[in-house]
Amino acid sequence: MSTNAKEAILAAARRTAQAHGYGGLNFRELAAEVGIKAASIYHHFPSKADLGAAVARRYWEDTATGLEALSAETPDPARRIRQYPGIFRTSLENNNRMCLCSFMAAEYDDLPEPVQKEVQAFTDVNVAWLSKELVASAVVSAEDSQSRASAIFAAVAGAQLIARSRSNVAVYDGLIDSYRAAGLLPA
Repeated sequence: MSTNAKEAILAAARRTAQAHGYGGLNFRELAAEVGIKAASIYHHFPSKADLGAAVARRYWEDTATGLEALSAETPDPARRIRQYPGIFRTSLENNNRMCLCSFMAAEYDDLPEPVQKEVQAFTDVNVAWLSKELVASAVVSAEDSQSRASAIFAAVAGAQLIARSRSNVAVYDGLIDSYRAAGLLPA
């Protein structure tokens, strides 16, 4: 199986997991979407756990790359923090999907250990980036940055969840605006 087929499987699995979580990953359905036989998926992903871990790992790696790019492109750390919720908004704009790792985090007890670790890595990447940006923008001290970053991450992920349940991006925008008004997010 070619690298292109593996990438197509990962892309299809990402879309599925963002809409239906880990529980929604089904080799037959993914194979049909990609245009291959279900058995062919096992060539790259011997189990559903392997596929779930790979797609979650790719997701947090892509997010880390995106956050690094945001840091490189935007010189003002406060502006970077203000732009951060837009990352989660993009998923909602894409057929009312969720952040893949947020969705999988809701299934945490049912996830195989390798998938759990990748889901945790997503949170760690986001919180570390936010923590660094909060300190750089002088919003909080270094000793308070981790807890504030965790609160921001949880609030943004929660806003996405509520907006998804309403199929309404405006709900997300309103919640983000309320976080800014309350001082959780820099205005």
